[in-house]
Parts: sequence; structure tokens; C-alpha cells
Amino acid sequence: MATIELERVHKTYPDGHVAAAELSLAVDDGELMVLVGPSGSGKSTILRLVAGLESVSAGEIRIGGRNVTHLPPQERDVAMVFQSYALYPHLSVRDNLGFGLRIRKQPRQLVERRVREVAESLDITRLLERKPAQLSGGERQRVALGRAIVREPQAFLLDEPLSNLDAQLRVETRLELARLHRRLGATMLYVTHDQTEALTLGARIAVLRNGLLQQVADPLEIYRTPANRFVAGFIGSPGMNFLEGVLRDDADGTQRFEGGGLSLPLAQRRSVTGEGEPVTLGIRPQTLTLMPALSTDEPGTVRGVVNAVEQLGSEQVVYCTTTGGERLVAVVAADAAHTPDQLVSAFVPPDEVHFFSARDGVRLHD
Repeated sequence: MATIELERVHKTYPDGHVAAAELSLAVDDGELMVLVGPSGSGKSTILRLVAGLESVSAGEIRIGGRNVTHLPPQERDVAMVFQSYALYPHLSVRDNLGFGLRIRKQPRQLVERRVREVAESLDITRLLERKPAQLSGGERQRVALGRAIVREPQAFLLDEPLSNLDAQLRVETRLELARLHRRLGATMLYVTHDQTEALTLGARIAVLRNGLLQQVADPLEIYRTPANRFVAGFIGSPGMNFLEGVLRDDADGTQRFEGGGLSLPLAQRRSVTGEGEPVTLGIRPQTLTLMPALSTDEPGTVRGVVNAVEQLGSEQVVYCTTTGGERLVAVVAADAAHTPDQLVSAFVPPDEVHFFSARDGVRLHD
């Protein structure tokens, strides 16, 4: 296996669209890194650049320390797994698995041995004589993975491989993929728009937006310490709540946030910005506490009205509008008695808030 390194990679299409902007990224040997972002963020383009299916406008790509920037796909020693499976419909599973080795003129005995080993590891031995049309979506995806594995490439590139599966099968296949990665110790670059896949699969996550790299970190750091407002709102379900306001200095040397109907005394003094300068406060829905509306706006609480309630079985998602006109979402216990049009007060714990620049969205540190 090998590292994957992108150094100041830039991709501009003839119509002027920038799909990757001066992007530098390193995937460690044996690491599963996830590229995540909304549609149009450039994540699939980056994968195609690494695979050699697209040419870079500028920059350098190295695989295993070797400069492959201008090499054709067949000379890069990577295997790509597509969203669409891309299986040959007229070939059996056995022949699909061994196709890549056969076109490389590998000995027949080697091809048969590798196909058998991979089929056993993916539990698809019983499917070897079937055609793709006779397989379920999950089975086809395992065959597509197997076809990549059988080649023993330096790295695997996976482009939203689970997106065509139903919800339950996605979970099952995701677990299989995680076990497979641990067993192979393979270098994998995995593209998805699904943050759950990103958080559960990736040793590290690279968050992209409009071709720009926003943050690279392990899943817990991405969730707990988002680099900017975009990452904070994109990672986490439901997304982080945001209230616009300012930080005020109190007479006792502490500070408070004021905005969106909330007056929040802070547990410690923040040196994130100057007195009265606009900031954005972020708070995760899971850390809010809802209660019947208080008669006044107590410090640390904001009043509002419930717009909708989603019952998810294990919890409820409650959507509110504050007195300051801000949207607020809270995740509460499944048996909490909240109904549309109910007046509520939401308690905001001061040690759970995040601050972002109101100007450019960058995280403001203590």
C-alpha cells in the first residue's frame, strides 16, 4: 500500500468552473480518509484527478512517493469503485472479479486463486456463477469491491459506493467496508455526501466546499471543534443552530452574548473579538434543554414557539422560532410533551457554545 499526496492541485474546466482550488492533502499509508461535502463541492472531481480520469490544471499528485500527475489511469496502480457498480452484465461474478487480472495477462492459476480468496473474504462464493442481473444491490456492491481488491492495488478510490443502497443495507455494507479496511490495511480515499458515512468510516475527514478544503481532522475534532461556520452547520444531524449577536463586557470582568433574543453570561472571559463586534453563536441541538415558556427571558434562556415536532422513536426533533426571529432546533427525549404552537424556553449551556466571525465564518477561539 502507499500514501496519496496532492500538492497545490488546481482544476479549472473550460467554462471557467473551478472544481479544486490550490488543494493540498495527504492520505497516510493504510489510512481510510473520507472526502465529504455537498453536491458541487469538488469531491468526486478530486477522486477522478487521483485516478487519472481527469487532468489537473496545476499542481502535483503522488502515489507511493511517485509523481503520477501526468500518467494514464492504468499506470497509477489504483482501483476505483464507482457508485454505479460498473459490472459487465454479460459476465458472471467470477469473470467480473477476474477481468482486471486477465487483461493484464496474469497466469490463469493466479487469477483463479485470487478470485477464490476474495470471494471467500466477501462471502460471495455462492454467487460466482451468477450474472449481475441476478444479484441484489448489496451483492453487486460487494462484487464491485471484490473486483477492486483482487488486483491488490496500491490504493483504493471509492466514489459514493453506498448511495444506491436502501437505508438498512447501507448500514450493513458500511460495517462490512470498515471490517474490510481493517483486514486489508489498505489506503482508501472515500467520497460521500453522507456525513454519517464520513463520521463512522473515516480515520480522518476532509470537508470540502466549492473546491476549497475547509478542514481536515479526525471525526471527533471535526464535530467538537469545527474550523468555520460551514463545517459546523454541515457536520452533525440536525445541523448546528446559529444566533447572530455581539459580545458585551460586564462590569465584573466577564462577558455575555446578546442576540437573537438570548442574553448568555459566559463562564469564562472570551478574547475572541472586541467589545460590541458582531459574532455568530453556534449551539448543537443535542445540548439544548426545552421547558415550558418562562414569564421572562432568564439569563441563558431564549423564548420561542414550536413550529413542528418530528418523532423519531428514540428521540424528538423540535423546530422552533425564537422571539428574535431565529430558527432553533432541539433534540429532546422521545416522551417530551412538545406540540406545534407551544410556547417554550430553551436553555443554552454556556460551556457548549461555539463562536464564529460574523464577517467570514471562521471559528473564534478563546
